[in-house]
Amino acid sequence: MSDLLSRRLAQLGESANLSLLGKCLHGIERECLRVDRDGQLALTPHPQALGSALTHAQITTDYSESLLEFITGTATNPASTLDELERIHRFTYTKLGSELLWSPSMPCQLPDEDTIPIARYGSSHIGQLKYVYRKGLALRYGKTMQCIAGIHYNFSLPEGLWQLQQQAEGDTVSARDYQSARYIALIRNFRRYSWLLMYLFGASPALDKGFMRGRPHQLQELDASTLYLPYATSLRMSDLGYQSSAQSGLTPCYNDLASYTDSLRLAVGTPYPAYVEAGTKRGDEWLQLNTNILQIENEYYSSIRPKRVTYSGERPIQALMSRGVQYVEVRCLDINPFLPLGIDLAQARFIDAFLLFCALEDSPQLANSECSNCTDNFLKVVTQGRRPGLQLQRAGQPVELKSWAGELLERIRPLAELLDRAHGSDAHAQALAQQQAKVDDAERTPSAQVLAALRQGMSFTEFALQQSRQHAAYFQAHPLEAEQHAALELAAHQSLAEQSALEGQQEGDFDAFVAAYQASILAVAV
Repeated sequence: MSDLLSRRLAQLGESANLSLLGKCLHGIERECLRVDRDGQLALTPHPQALGSALTHAQITTDYSESLLEFITGTATNPASTLDELERIHRFTYTKLGSELLWSPSMPCQLPDEDTIPIARYGSSHIGQLKYVYRKGLALRYGKTMQCIAGIHYNFSLPEGLWQLQQQAEGDTVSARDYQSARYIALIRNFRRYSWLLMYLFGASPALDKGFMRGRPHQLQELDASTLYLPYATSLRMSDLGYQSSAQSGLTPCYNDLASYTDSLRLAVGTPYPAYVEAGTKRGDEWLQLNTNILQIENEYYSSIRPKRVTYSGERPIQALMSRGVQYVEVRCLDINPFLPLGIDLAQARFIDAFLLFCALEDSPQLANSECSNCTDNFLKVVTQGRRPGLQLQRAGQPVELKSWAGELLERIRPLAELLDRAHGSDAHAQALAQQQAKVDDAERTPSAQVLAALRQGMSFTEFALQQSRQHAAYFQAHPLEAEQHAALELAAHQSLAEQSALEGQQEGDFDAFVAAYQASILAVAV
């Protein structure tokens, strides 16, 4: 354990400070495709009974009209966050008719590209902007890739904790800048160690053959309709997933907040030749918001993001630059197809301990070689993480994954114990023990369990459909309490009324709205 980590742990372990760890906030976003009873992509519109995808705080859509996204609020206990996520699932199943929620991250058998429906958000300017942005994503990357689903885990430490540590360390920058610097340091450590999450929780070692659309690949055939890699943990996070030659130069190494925001501002303002050639419009029809490397900053794909809650009409970069980092969004988590919610409490508690370790451990800046090693380690684990004897790079030297993973879990153990002291339980230590069992035996990992199920004679599609039906039965067997159901019904009705009001207050034309939106990124108050 580093001296810095020891000092920070000792400080937080003092009785006067221990309660701070009970004030960490958690939120979850879970994406999932709607499919019909046969496991084909649902081509029906977003159910109106679920409310407006534009204005509902908890139930929206991601890329496609068929790709639901469930969003919890924040809570100090991840058990409360998962309870809320479960209520959203149960409510949704009362509105889906015969449709199902697809259980894994990798998509069902998809129709041709033209048939995959892009999400619609109504006639307001902001609703149209969201639609045109997605048209741009289709133009740039194709629709198939964007039917992949995942789980985003949002996590923050209380401001009081940062203030306590800033005072102890005698740092004289503003509280905002200290907090932002510490979150960026957390992200650097996440880049160093997130391969461990892919080994422990990766759950997409196989996919439907149609996903490849005939493109060349290095995957193997498991059966006539299933492709896989024998030691893969997360094909979702491999280069089969979200990839872009335009974004290839956009890998900020998170040495400070300014370099991160500057790189994104540059990307949303720099034309990219292939997108320039396509143009923004064909006649009066919008094709994409602009011809720059990124249409908007959210187009940049990364495994973790620094975030700040935005004000109405404010862009994410504006919020970060004006008020600093407030929380992190972990974006690399697969949906576990064996779990109704795709994630469970033990996983959430381990992620808390892992992120707390990343936040409190020393985090020197990433030199270019270490930055590329981080990327290489991550990509090696997602494609062959369970390979016996697999070697990663640490400080320029080869190290066996199993050995390094065991060492990391030992370094995380004091964080789990500190969280347990704060919460008066042993739940985090138990969660860590579950992960140690996966390091000891790779067959206990979700990716290995998926392949074990497929080797029983099921195709990827048959397995996923079986799990989806089981999860539907689970949610439908336990209806919401009347009060909980009524609250979600009200939220749906209110969101529809809010969208209608937005559309009724429309002023000016859409072209001017887009121009003003584009210009806003260049005029950020710092």
